[in-house]
Amino acid sequence: MSIGVPIKILHEAEGHVVTIESVTSEVYRGKLIEAEDNMNCQLSNVTVTYRDGRQAQLEYIYVRGSKIRFMIFPDMLKNAPMFKNMRGVKGGAGRDTIFDGLSDFRSYYFGTHQ
Repeated sequence: MSIGVPIKILHEAEGHVVTIESVTSEVYRGKLIEAEDNMNCQLSNVTVTYRDGRQAQLEYIYVRGSKIRFMIFPDMLKNAPMFKNMRGVKGGAGRDTIFDGLSDFRSYYFGTHQ
């Protein structure tokens, strides 16, 4: 079984600062040290914002993939090589075509579908 584009992007984000919102509405922002195919993530130098607005600094945190509501990646990843393979999707090669596909898998993999 091969991994899909969302997981490839997750691995591509290793070493960069990402933001993770958990299913309990806590927000973690830090450097992505390691990501697994099941979306388990280890972050360092983390700022956590709790539901009540309090903030704390953590050296490391490990977030279970099934507890992630969504993730925000650096904008530079929109130029990642795996998007070049999507150019033929929906008949176009423009930015809109690529990001149509991006929104499709974002909604599926990051919980906005029903």
